[in-house]
Amino acid sequence: MANIGINGFGRIGRDSFRRMLALNDPDLNVVAINDLTSPAMLAYLLKYDSTFGIFDADVSSTDDSLVVNGKKIRVYAERNAAQIPWVANDGVDIVLECTGFYTSKEKSQAHLDAGAKKVVISAPAGPIKTLVEGVNDDLIAHDDQIVSVGSCTTNALAPMAYFLNKEFGLEVGTITAIHAFTSSQNLLDGPKGKNFRPNRTASSNTIPHSTGAASAIGLVIPELEGHLNGHAQRVAVIDGSICELVSILDKKVTADEVNAAIKPYTENNPAFGWNEDEIVSSDIIGDTHGAVFDPTQTEVTQNGDFQVVKTHTWFDNEFGFVCNMIRILKKEAVA
Repeated sequence: MANIGINGFGRIGRDSFRRMLALNDPDLNVVAINDLTSPAMLAYLLKYDSTFGIFDADVSSTDDSLVVNGKKIRVYAERNAAQIPWVANDGVDIVLECTGFYTSKEKSQAHLDAGAKKVVISAPAGPIKTLVEGVNDDLIAHDDQIVSVGSCTTNALAPMAYFLNKEFGLEVGTITAIHAFTSSQNLLDGPKGKNFRPNRTASSNTIPHSTGAASAIGLVIPELEGHLNGHAQRVAVIDGSICELVSILDKKVTADEVNAAIKPYTENNPAFGWNEDEIVSSDIIGDTHGAVFDPTQTEVTQNGDFQVVKTHTWFDNEFGFVCNMIRILKKEAVA
């Protein structure tokens, strides 16, 4: 059994807790949380969620703890991760880093300095081991100390790009993530940050945005390093996103051939699913796959020797990503 500490109890931290409680896995035992908010507020936001509904658990709080189904989970409010008494008080083995601030090997070292054995970062974190379930999780090793699971879009893109490259050779491509808005954006127009577009109202605009998924893919699939580029369009939905990959392959293909090649990789695969029901973004909310391939949107355009292939995966950019992350966390716990 591994004792888990969660640093940052925002959208991803809370979803991670929900997922681990639902799994009831004895190898994943959450014992402590660090967040700069009161336990009472954390309990309220855990219980009542505008996207996923009311949490099916008995949730309350004390001055220093969450209490979930009678189990006390200590809550800290330390700004400096190196000062969190993960081990001295709670025997934490692995920290799930969900703040969005400790997103590098150097920064996450603070958790190791506090005594934890391993750190799993819920975001791209530069040139460190970056793991996507079902793509390169075979690289997990007992001596891992700090790893990243990339971003939700990395997890949506990686299996699609990996299997296209495996079957046909992926020469070059570009992605567009049509992505639900996030809390990094503005509720109403205002000078929140230095970049102009994210300062516009998230709920009433389609807002061009950067994505690190294309650059991170080289850490997951080294043979595709430098082959992909891309960006995001943040749209006015609270959850449910789609990743569109436009690629040039080494082999001439038809849409049916692409779909037929991809489908076997999705069968009995908890991380990479398949849905041909002409779904829309709200239908993917709560799906536990990191990516769900949509064969109804596959397109191949040819003109003489030129060919462009367009493929798509749906993803719950919160819960689906978290489910993939917890799969990696479990493997790190037992490695």
